[in-house]
Amino acid sequence: MARTTKSAKAKNEAANESLELITALREIAKEKGIEEEILFEAIESSLLAACKNEYGKSDNIRVNIDRETGAFGVYADMEIVEEVQDEFTELTLEEANAKYPSLQLSIGDKLSFEITPKNFGRIAAQKAKQVIIQKIKEEERKSLFEEYLKLEKEVVTGIVQRYQGNNICVNLGKIDAILMENEQIAGEVFRPTERVKLYVLKVDATPKGPRITVSRTHPELVKRLFEAEVAEVSDATVEIKAISREAGDRTKMAVWSNNPNVDPVGACVGVNGARVNAIVDELHGEKIDIINWSQDPATLIENSLSPAKVVSVDVNVEEKSAKVIVPDYQLSLAIGRSGQNARLAARLTGYKIDIKSESQVDEASL
Repeated sequence: MARTTKSAKAKNEAANESLELITALREIAKEKGIEEEILFEAIESSLLAACKNEYGKSDNIRVNIDRETGAFGVYADMEIVEEVQDEFTELTLEEANAKYPSLQLSIGDKLSFEITPKNFGRIAAQKAKQVIIQKIKEEERKSLFEEYLKLEKEVVTGIVQRYQGNNICVNLGKIDAILMENEQIAGEVFRPTERVKLYVLKVDATPKGPRITVSRTHPELVKRLFEAEVAEVSDATVEIKAISREAGDRTKMAVWSNNPNVDPVGACVGVNGARVNAIVDELHGEKIDIINWSQDPATLIENSLSPAKVVSVDVNVEEKSAKVIVPDYQLSLAIGRSGQNARLAARLTGYKIDIKSESQVDEASL
């Protein structure tokens, strides 16, 4: 009698533990925004793997969790054969009839019956808790990845945390990103807690969570800053057609208006330069040349060499090259310090640009 009472008590404890597990699982699923079925399936898969150690294989074994009570059960699918070759998947007709005397069975029939090991419920409950914790971490990493993946190719505001060697750790809210040395603007120095605008290059999923690669040097950073600052760019009245940049020093940007009544350059510059100056300040003094885009290559090349004045542009469309003649006093301005103006103009237009002064052309013609 005492043995029966003890056995009943153990069953009640196991049942209560299973019910508590189900209650906790549902609360956690709701709190973390995870589908309950994902957790159930993860637990069943984990228990199935554990059963493989005892039964030798799991391809014919099923583990089932009652979604209401939390009760665990292990079931085996077996085939009736004349001679058993695999004790884990086969049984004889005599064995089958002994187990199910009320059924009319024959060779080739398949049966499913419970083989739940003793004390499996308690072991399973403990295993389930481990799986839930692991699954929650996985789902949180997945959710975090999906959240930040939406920010790829966008500009975010981060808070500088600390320097790690030559790299900078920047907090983006729920996760930290690393601003690598090669994505930093030369000469920029940030203080801890300082806010900084960053362009999200890429978001990768890793076992430890999302890895976010950010940049301060990418040309798209300038484009996204103008989209945020200039309403006409944001609503596509003004389009940024091309950008070339030498980060920290100078950027050239070609713009076009889809509304003849809107001056694209004026819209980007703003009243008294307010709009462009806000972006220049964000980029710590980087110069920004804003020019009018043109479908005519010669006009575009002439505009791209601004602020230099141009006498003529001879374009070879097939070779994507151009010969440009400028006044003598404009040659150094057209080329720029260390060739920067010409270099940025070439990147902006996609043309190889050969710049000569009027006197150089005259001498060559003699």
